[in-house]
Amino acid sequence: MIKPSEVLPVDGLLLSGTVSFDESTLTGESLPAEHVKGDTLLSGSVNGDNAVHMLATATAKDSQYSQIVALVQEAASSRPPVVRLADKYAIPFTLLAFALAGAGWYFSQDPVRFAEVLFVATPCPLLIAAPVAFLAGTSRAAHAGIIIKSGGTLEQLARVRTAVFDKTGTLTHGRPTLHAVRISKSSAPDMSEDRLLQLAASAEQYSSHVLASSVIEAARRSGLRLLAGRNAVEHTTQGVTASCGNQTIMVGKPDFVRSGTSGFEEADVASGQLAVYVGVDGRFGGVLIMSDPLRENAVDTLTALRRLGIEETLLVTGDSLATAEKIAAETGISRIQAGCLPGDKVSIVAGLRERPVMMVGDGVNDAPVLAAADVGIAMGAKGATAASESVDVVIMLDDLSKAALAVDIGQRTVRIALASIWTGILLSIGLMIAAVFTYLPAVAGALLQELVDLATILNALRALRHGGRVRTTASGGTPVSVAGVK
Repeated sequence: MIKPSEVLPVDGLLLSGTVSFDESTLTGESLPAEHVKGDTLLSGSVNGDNAVHMLATATAKDSQYSQIVALVQEAASSRPPVVRLADKYAIPFTLLAFALAGAGWYFSQDPVRFAEVLFVATPCPLLIAAPVAFLAGTSRAAHAGIIIKSGGTLEQLARVRTAVFDKTGTLTHGRPTLHAVRISKSSAPDMSEDRLLQLAASAEQYSSHVLASSVIEAARRSGLRLLAGRNAVEHTTQGVTASCGNQTIMVGKPDFVRSGTSGFEEADVASGQLAVYVGVDGRFGGVLIMSDPLRENAVDTLTALRRLGIEETLLVTGDSLATAEKIAAETGISRIQAGCLPGDKVSIVAGLRERPVMMVGDGVNDAPVLAAADVGIAMGAKGATAASESVDVVIMLDDLSKAALAVDIGQRTVRIALASIWTGILLSIGLMIAAVFTYLPAVAGALLQELVDLATILNALRALRHGGRVRTTASGGTPVSVAGVK
């Protein structure tokens, strides 16, 4: 028996009647999924409002959730190691230092000259500059609500060329909201959109269905007062009836409302939308169109990423192709892969040529592909441990624009780290040349070496300050400036 709002522990077959489940963490679909007796249920799904019975068909080890976790581990282990920034300069700098020291010894025939050159051949710009800059950049990101787990991740963010997005909960809010109210031709002459929404929300007060809270929230946002009800009856998975004011209201599925009203009309809804039907006093009143809307800052975020050098964008979702095409058209995403299972997403990301690849997603179903990407970014850690533990970056706020800000912080941090490294290297080379020509005694060289280190550190600390090309509001809202674009 699975109790209301309980997570299914293993895969199985439904033994009860029609039941609603929240499968958003597995499939990415924000609207509730309905199953009838005999349907297959997946572990990790969340039961709806009623206790149900199911027959287990797999052990925990062989169930869907465990398979996703196994995909995460496999994807994470297959990622190549990151070549750190300072390592690229260490060997050439060391060889140059010994070459200059040897040249000084050779031309002067004095072994002391060899030591004097090496005195000022400080490796500190390589040892200090990058770690200080990366620590500063990580701190700057944390202040903005972005947790970056390593300095290597900052380097990867700076070089990202492809951005891959999940749909539900990433580009969209991940919860149904009211899209439109449609009045029926057969409704009462004085029926208005606000009145229909008010009556529906008043009846939905007595329903525990997942869409009921969305209808009530929409009414309250419109400033509508909910009416007190009586004789409320919820018909499991079908709808609710209640007497509100002096009117009898029916709210629910089409068959349920059709059976108790006259003049019923089936609503024409687009892909990704769902209709809630409303009857008033035995007459069909109209429908409430629910959908999972695009985030307000999604378009600005995609624009910001393109300005930051992202050459290719891809939408990978378990949703239908029609829904994916609509979202891609609104955001300007160049490529689409729809109807994807977790394993499909991993294969798609692994096959991308323009690398490094950044994947932005949430939910358990995104955990494997987040681990497979060069940089995985989890939105709000909504997907619990499987998603948040498999990623390199966790955005603690429910704000998509932070993905662009993370890339911007990575690019700025690497620019400052490189500038600090080269500042230290060039100053050290200048001191080594001076030592070769006897202009710099050992003691003076040792003192000047400390000044080189100090200059390197101070320059690297600039990564703490604001100054990138992406800016967000103080409250962490939408980007207000992207390289000068409002």
